[in-house]
Amino acid sequence: MRKAVLFLLPLLGACATGPVPGSTPPARQTPSAPPPQDVRVAPSTQEFRAPRVMNVPGLEGVIGRTETALANLFGAPRLNVTEGDAKKLQFAGEACVLDVYLYPLRPGGEPSATYVDARRASDGLDVDRAACVRALRR
Repeated sequence: MRKAVLFLLPLLGACATGPVPGSTPPARQTPSAPPPQDVRVAPSTQEFRAPRVMNVPGLEGVIGRTETALANLFGAPRLNVTEGDAKKLQFAGEACVLDVYLYPLRPGGEPSATYVDARRASDGLDVDRAACVRALRR
């Protein structure tokens, strides 16, 4: 009987769901690594949190453009979502779906494209962003 209890003890310990009383949880470590090289960071203030700006070759004609400039480049967006001072525009064609995220670069500024994502329309798999931009240009 004693062997059975000793055998089951580790299994019961594995079932515990909360912290052990009297113990302190480990401190969360936040990475202090610099942003990836394909991202620039605009200046921030106490009231305004500046967005990171994508910096990828082939997207120079998209990054930094306003909603109007993007509509002139790709036509009317299929999707236009506003959340606070941010926007998401979606442009689609046979080749791909392009999501463009716009944020103001300074307090009170007009939102401009800071990030782009692209995928195939057929199955949602990621595609080259620059190739998608070229395919959707009017």
